[in-house]
Amino acid sequence: LKPVREDGLALKKASTELRADRDIALEAVKQNAWALQYAGRELHADKEIVLEAVKQDGWVLQCASRTLRADKGVVQAAVKQSGLALKFASGVLRADKDVVMEAVKTCGWALKFTTSDNQKDKEIVMEAVKKSPQA
Repeated sequence: LKPVREDGLALKKASTELRADRDIALEAVKQNAWALQYAGRELHADKEIVLEAVKQDGWVLQCASRTLRADKGVVQAAVKQSGLALKFASGVLRADKDVVMEAVKTCGWALKFTTSDNQKDKEIVMEAVKKSPQA
């Protein structure tokens, strides 16, 4: 565990067996969110590990399983950290007004990753422009 506690990306050099170890992957992700990309594929569907990662860097949502990219709690955590993470959410959540509002509060440019209906929604657009005037 020591190498990944010091540098989460050290997970990249670990054996397949160690990369699939939940405890090791969680420690790596706590140190560096992007360690998720090197964790065993099944761990990309582990909600605790993915939440730990997206709370540090919302862009890591792109490494999460399809199921977790459709999980409202996970996606909201990601867009709170980086509104542009909306790009990696499921289509249903890219259309969800609550999720989109959270995203545009962080970055108005997230508006481009939602539905045309949401792009016409006055409340959402006003929030987006407040954060990013040119959005």
